[in-house]
Amino acid sequence: MKKILLFIGLGLVIIIAGLLSFVKFALPNVGEPEEISAEITDAQLERGAYLANSVAVCMDCHSTRDWNLFSGPLKPGTLGMGGEKFGEELGFPGNFYAKNITPYALKDWTDGEILRAIASGVNKTGEPLFPVMPHPNYGKMDKEDLLAIIAYLRSLEPLENEVKKSEATFPMNFILNLIPKKPNYTTKPTAEDKLAYGEYLFNTASCTDCHTKQIKGKPVEGMHLAGGFEFPLFSGGKVVSSNITPDKETGIGNWTEQDFVNKFKLYADSTYVPQQVKAGEFNTVMPWTMYGTMKEEDLKAIYTYLRTVKPINNKVVKFSAN
Repeated sequence: MKKILLFIGLGLVIIIAGLLSFVKFALPNVGEPEEISAEITDAQLERGAYLANSVAVCMDCHSTRDWNLFSGPLKPGTLGMGGEKFGEELGFPGNFYAKNITPYALKDWTDGEILRAIASGVNKTGEPLFPVMPHPNYGKMDKEDLLAIIAYLRSLEPLENEVKKSEATFPMNFILNLIPKKPNYTTKPTAEDKLAYGEYLFNTASCTDCHTKQIKGKPVEGMHLAGGFEFPLFSGGKVVSSNITPDKETGIGNWTEQDFVNKFKLYADSTYVPQQVKAGEFNTVMPWTMYGTMKEEDLKAIYTYLRTVKPINNKVVKFSAN
């Protein structure tokens, strides 16, 4: 009997080891990068710059933010150089670093390799990218918009900055290989289709990722966009994402379209100067100074989409100094 149990145990160990080896060494498998080139035109560069700085806000993570100021605006001269850390001290399952995405670091990457990284979460050497870079959302964008972003990245000033290698802790170092998927590109709706275009922009901005409470990386059922996601602050305390459902008591149900636009445009006003934030004072990870540069008609489209989501009553305490 002991021998039978020993053989069963040995068999289970072999099976588990085989599965782990498959996950670690055979995955992710999203296919080879496309042989594709981003067209470099004035229109493409303009669209790419707008998406990367105002909607998808790629530059938010891939630059250096000044956390001594409210909302952590970008430090001049750091655009795209990478290095921002998303570490265990902030609740991440490992230490992940935003990559340098200027031509200094991307000079040996093909456009197809960059596209695969953005839309599928797999880097040049086939390694998975942790989805704090929201590739599951970007993979649902219009491929032409992604190519516009790539064209813009090619136009950035090359900034020499060697970024540390990201490392996931167990078991995320195995789970991470299961996350990348082949993209499911969509066609960008016309601006005239305000609801569909708003939903497209909402996905591009990855609003769901921050405004839905998560436990161990999984959205809490029944809390879609009801806020509650906690962000520890470098200056001390924690900030909590807002409820952006149309709930009239705890969300934005009483906001007019103009209220919504004005909230963003406050931070794009030429007279606005980010205030100094001392240790223990309220701050936010929301990149207001970037989203504030979104076009008014695009903000109105997002508002239109938000009016259609399920209202959820969830009162959020936005900041705690402890």
